[in-house]
Amino acid sequence: MNIDIDYLMEDAQDGDAYAQFILGNCYYYGDNLNQDYEQAAFWFRKSAFQGDSNAQNMFGECFYFGAGLKQDYRQAIFWFEKSAEQGNADAQKNLGDCYYYGNGVEQNYNEAVYWYKLAANDCAAAQYSLGECYYNGYGVDKNYKEAIYWYTKAAKQDYAPAQYNLGNHYYFGEGVKQDYRKAAFWYKKATEQNYTLAQCNLGACYYYGDGVKQDYEKSVYWYRKAAEQDFPQAQFNLGDCYFYGRGVEQDYEKAVHWYRKAAKQGNAYAQYNLGDCYYNGDGVEQNYKEAFKWYRKAAEQDYAPAQHALGRCYYYGEGIEQDDEEAVRWYKKAAKQDHAQAQFNLGNHYYFGEGVELDYKEAVYWYKKAAKQDYVPAQCNLGDCYYYGQGVEQDFEKAVFWYKKAAEQNFGYAQELLRNCYLLGAGVPQDNEKAKMWHDRAKENGEEFDEELLEKMKKAFNP
Repeated sequence: MNIDIDYLMEDAQDGDAYAQFILGNCYYYGDNLNQDYEQAAFWFRKSAFQGDSNAQNMFGECFYFGAGLKQDYRQAIFWFEKSAEQGNADAQKNLGDCYYYGNGVEQNYNEAVYWYKLAANDCAAAQYSLGECYYNGYGVDKNYKEAIYWYTKAAKQDYAPAQYNLGNHYYFGEGVKQDYRKAAFWYKKATEQNYTLAQCNLGACYYYGDGVKQDYEKSVYWYRKAAEQDFPQAQFNLGDCYFYGRGVEQDYEKAVHWYRKAAKQGNAYAQYNLGDCYYNGDGVEQNYKEAFKWYRKAAEQDYAPAQHALGRCYYYGEGIEQDDEEAVRWYKKAAKQDHAQAQFNLGNHYYFGEGVELDYKEAVYWYKKAAKQDYVPAQCNLGDCYYYGQGVEQDFEKAVFWYKKAAEQNFGYAQELLRNCYLLGAGVPQDNEKAKMWHDRAKENGEEFDEELLEKMKKAFNP
């Protein structure tokens, strides 16, 4: 908006309250003038003392955010109340925020809802905040449909956070029928206002083909928009695109660049992936100590893959002194979050008594958990426990059941075990043809005949 600043300044100096408010706005937003919060506060104050409700609200905001004045929530509330008494919707919304967050007053969601409702007829931001209250059940009963009602009102007024949240409701099917197309529609609306979170989510829609035609290049475009605004999740996603060569030429160094940016902001996924890059030497020189450092940062945020990786570092002494007990501790953290490989490794620690007292029953417990997630080595080891009666009652049929599960996923060792079962008639009818078939498949997978293994199985079958 072009304003004749000279005339505006003259009117403001002559005591015109409206001119003072507009001049304050110009300084506050850097519109036609260099941004200067102190000057903004100066002119808002003059207008506010003359009773201009918009100036009173903005003077309150200067106190609230510490813009040109020392931050003072109580003074902010004083001026918000002055403005709100005159029916100013923005001030009513700001008062609601004070009660919502407990700034300058005791937190009170009921009072926040009261002010948001007063402002909701004229203020999109208040409509959005009211939607948030219904979504979270703050000051009102949780009600997704009511949340959507208020998000929609705000979204139709081009309020980007509401458009983004509405997109999320359609994406996850909360309070509405899941509809990826509508989710993408609202994300797009929010991106038109450069709303970072929506840019990232729209990128994800293009990445997975949710609600739009899958297009990795468009995904990269939107991830980059958000990443360049320092949004860590988008930086991580962009790193993945470079790592796997989706929408861009594969480039491990660029992947590391974006993972690092996100990792430094505390993104656990990026910290873990950066750890992997150092562990494997992808895009950086292999460095187990650096890998350990980043795995630990992610693991301390309860990210199961990183906890498992940290356990592996302790087990093999990679980047840290070897320590079976610490390995067990971190494997257990990941295993309790259903990380299959960690469950398998924890089972091995109990099976061999490494870092814990040997306990076949506990080993079986963890092997079962991993095996039920189709983790092949665990299925094989669980079969062994049934075959040899370790931690469970000996049961050749159950052993065959788990060997077959693993063998059917082309695990060569399990195929050789299954071959021996058919050869011996252990848990299955003796069948030389099937024994040969599984042996041939095992050979195709690089597994050689192991005479000692066969003898061991013979002894267990015919003690």
